[in-house]
Amino acid sequence: MCAINGILHFHSQQKIQEQQLLRMRDVLAHRGPDDQGIFIDQNIGLGHRRLSILDVSAAGHQPFLSEDGRYAMVFNGEIYNFKDFYAELKSHGFEIKTHSDTEVLLKLYQCQGLKMLSKLNGMFAFAIWDKLERKLVLVRDRMGVKPLYYAYYQGSFYFASEQKALFTAGVPLQISAEGMQEYIFNRFVAGENTMFREVHKVLPGHVMTIDQTGKSTSSKWWNLKSEIQNHPEIKNPVAWFRETFDQSIRLRMVSDVPVGVLLSAGLDSSSVMSSLHFQKYKEIEAFNIAFKEEEHNESHLAKRLTQQYLYHFNSVQLEGKGLYDRLIQSTYLQDEPLMHLNEPHLLAISQLAKPKVKVLLSGEGSDELMGGYVRYKPLQFPSLLQSVALLSGWDAFAQKPRFEKLTRYANIKDRRDLVFFNGSNIFPKDIASTFGINQMPENAYRKKIYQEAQSLYPNNLRRQALYFDQHTYLCSLLDRNDRCTMGASIECREPFLDKELLAGLGSLNDSWLFTGKKGKYILKTAMEKRLPYQIQQFRKVGLSTPWSDYLTKSPEFREEMEAFSNSEIFRMPYFEHIDIKKLIERMQLGDRRMVAYIMPLFMLHIWMRYYVEKFLPDLEVM
Repeated sequence: MCAINGILHFHSQQKIQEQQLLRMRDVLAHRGPDDQGIFIDQNIGLGHRRLSILDVSAAGHQPFLSEDGRYAMVFNGEIYNFKDFYAELKSHGFEIKTHSDTEVLLKLYQCQGLKMLSKLNGMFAFAIWDKLERKLVLVRDRMGVKPLYYAYYQGSFYFASEQKALFTAGVPLQISAEGMQEYIFNRFVAGENTMFREVHKVLPGHVMTIDQTGKSTSSKWWNLKSEIQNHPEIKNPVAWFRETFDQSIRLRMVSDVPVGVLLSAGLDSSSVMSSLHFQKYKEIEAFNIAFKEEEHNESHLAKRLTQQYLYHFNSVQLEGKGLYDRLIQSTYLQDEPLMHLNEPHLLAISQLAKPKVKVLLSGEGSDELMGGYVRYKPLQFPSLLQSVALLSGWDAFAQKPRFEKLTRYANIKDRRDLVFFNGSNIFPKDIASTFGINQMPENAYRKKIYQEAQSLYPNNLRRQALYFDQHTYLCSLLDRNDRCTMGASIECREPFLDKELLAGLGSLNDSWLFTGKKGKYILKTAMEKRLPYQIQQFRKVGLSTPWSDYLTKSPEFREEMEAFSNSEIFRMPYFEHIDIKKLIERMQLGDRRMVAYIMPLFMLHIWMRYYVEKFLPDLEVM
């Protein structure tokens, strides 16, 4: 697990400035504190920061060069099945000299080119420079577990694991109006775009090639829709799932350093730890976040499960100054405004884990693959939502946050928008009436993914929403996991996102996902004899956080809230109609409904103040 970066000048006579490349690389030192390296060949430069996981010796040093001198590679991630290729490579005359997956990856590319990608089981973002053909190849894994950003600027191409490296190299930070619209309406920017005008992502499952002149091509090397359509029928889903899941866990235990578990005591993370116990892994460290508020706390169950398995329990509680400090840290690490609102807590868990492990297993992805969110339920009978909308004026509904949100959601008429805004906390009508903002984002990428979902699951809004989330919302979760764990120099692995599970679960009948009150029927059935009854039946909490209490009761946030209420963002054209003082006053008087409106604005304020101003103090937005 590492940080990668690079610069390619399209004018072949323009030489790489080593200090520029080093600054770009070393702003990402948190991603790779164990080693560093650079490669420069006239107008191309590659940088690397290493977090040693496999073959922690100097043999894994990067940039990694082919023995014939043709190729140079920087690689971020893990290829879990790298040893499976030893025999094949040896049969083609390649000698394996290290215990590193990096060496295997580059030699596979030498042997097979991009055809090798379908064989890889892992998470990765890598760049290969071909000295002979003078071209740069960028590749990202199937689901986008590992990040990869790029920008064109003044006749050069820049890429890196995080956006901040691009700005450090001199790419100007300019906030995108379309990105801001997506943030307000959809909580985050999806697809290849970002919050910044000239900064883009290499899409998950894609290859990007840039030649010496700056001409680029992008192509899809992995397509989830095709994988689902071509998946053979699963005869015994429960046995298949249990076996495939355990195999995924085994692959993600491939490591030369200690591995731990992010344990919330929910079904997902508990299933991860249960599989480890069932497969007789010893001395596992579990890491948990605790809350003093009972409705948010699962710590007691996590501790009990850990003790039952004879593993080691570690927990941290975050509030006050510790919460405030990590809010600022995680905003810097994330590069874009925080949208999940639990990033500071995940960063705190990762920092707690750092002295004991270098790798953490997460339960991320289970909800999006198996229908675990309660928000999917209204999509089963969308026609009933019209009746629910009529109840929006009832006081009984207004007093219950979940029902109040449902009545607002029910006012969405278009079926596509029911999918688009299924993961939102506030909806277009709310934004128009409360913020005075009516300009909807273009959402071209979301429209494209929705069309794929429609063709794959016609007339099935729940399955469309799952497929949609797998390409949008889940990507934002993976970004959060990557930034918060790597912010503490820890690698995060997601066993539920194994390529076999992704395609197989997508091919199953609805009943294996949505049966029961809480969804994820196949997971609950597969783990029924492994997990304690209390874990199976405990209400879903997830990593939810009581931000209303933090903002209104914590002395550490008092000064920040004052700055927020007078923030410059409310003098910008896009936000000028928002009466933020009124919204804050309502929240302070106990109206918790205001949290959904205030938090995206508050996180935007924090981002502008503590991230944007680091790179461009005199920024004028939009």
